[in-house]
Amino acid sequence: MANTSSSALDWRTLLLLLLPPLFWAGNFIAGRAVSSDVPPVALSLIRWGLATLCLLPFALKPFWRDRAHYLTYRWHVLGTAITGVTAFNLLVYWGLHTTSATNGIILNSFIPFLVAIFGFLFYRQQLPRRQLLGLLVSLAGVLTVVSHGDVLVIRTLAFAPGDIIIFLAMICWALFTLWLKQIPASIDRTGLMLCQVLIALAVLLPLYVWESHTSHAHLEQTQTLWALLYIGIFPSVIAFLAYAKAVTLVGSVRASVFIHAMPVFGSLLSSLLLKEAFHGYQLAGMLTIFSGIWLANSATNAASGKV
Repeated sequence: MANTSSSALDWRTLLLLLLPPLFWAGNFIAGRAVSSDVPPVALSLIRWGLATLCLLPFALKPFWRDRAHYLTYRWHVLGTAITGVTAFNLLVYWGLHTTSATNGIILNSFIPFLVAIFGFLFYRQQLPRRQLLGLLVSLAGVLTVVSHGDVLVIRTLAFAPGDIIIFLAMICWALFTLWLKQIPASIDRTGLMLCQVLIALAVLLPLYVWESHTSHAHLEQTQTLWALLYIGIFPSVIAFLAYAKAVTLVGSVRASVFIHAMPVFGSLLSSLLLKEAFHGYQLAGMLTIFSGIWLANSATNAASGKV
């Protein structure tokens, strides 16, 4: 097991770590917005179909070059394709039909803890106290944002059946993060993602045929089409490639803790795009989140194994 780099994050790595939560925050908003028009399997199929079209021009060459490596690491490739590409997104879209975006964000915030727990159980990865403190501090910031600064809101939250589904999605993402790290960095991540997406499409197609007997997608609205285009490009291609590269650079736990930045970007997007008021509790939550992220990723804390 390699040691995590003790160097501080440079701006390129920091960008790789911040782009995924930015685009995934938009994915939750867009996915919730089109949930009444596009059923879960159809949405996943459209998403990864668009992602394939975006990937093909520059992923086909490395995909073909590394095809032998995919067979060598076939179980990790298959596992990441099923958990991170197929199941995670399908379960999130399914869960958003019966739960709120707030509950989804709260459940999403448990991913770093699941990564840490599974990393310890399956790979004997140690979690230093300062890294654990960083996770707890950033989680406190998440709860501050989603509760509007009122602890009573958290105590009175009602959890719907969709929350169980979304929590299963979080488990899938934690496994995806850990298994992704087991695929050597020498294998091009662009070609690997094309392989993962093609596997996902093969799984989704029969599910779509089954779903189409009971529900259909309605694509008449222009805003629905724009939302689908966003989902197919930014949270799918750009965010996935950035996250995959970040995991190879800094390890699974340090990369996953940046997922706590999602409510930060969600609040900023709401203020900028929807002209919603920006409140003091949001600023306090954001500062707390980034303080926790800094603690979990500080150079003096990087003595744990990179898993």
